[in-house]
Amino acid sequence: MRMMVFVKATEDSEKGVMPTTELLDAMMKYNEELVKAGIMVGGDGLKPSSAGKRVAFDGPGRTVIDGPFAETRELVAGYWLWEVKDMDEAVEWVKRCPNPMFGPSEIEIRPFFEMEDFAEIVTPEIAEREARLRAETEGR
Repeated sequence: MRMMVFVKATEDSEKGVMPTTELLDAMMKYNEELVKAGIMVGGDGLKPSSAGKRVAFDGPGRTVIDGPFAETRELVAGYWLWEVKDMDEAVEWVKRCPNPMFGPSEIEIRPFFEMEDFAEIVTPEIAEREARLRAETEGR
């Protein structure tokens, strides 16, 4: 089961406060455990939202919005992409994570949609295209 694991932003992360050497080392050790266990597919930290942009859609219209963005609690400061057997396994791995921030923080776990979730509406052609695209992107 594929999961996206989000490290939620804090005021410190949005200010660009960098981790200590000790925290960076602890996170690297944790990432090494994830890789050795065959869980971690990818992941990285993200720069503050002041370095980002959003594109808002309204019908055919597109509006570009420059960061920073106001709702810090709703922002993402980093992520992992994991392959686990189920949500319980993902929760157990997150509970082992060092606190990724200096104060209170949250990590959110969300499962990906899989093609099976679209079984009622997917055509054989769409399934074939999805399988081909997945093979191409995984082969990079």
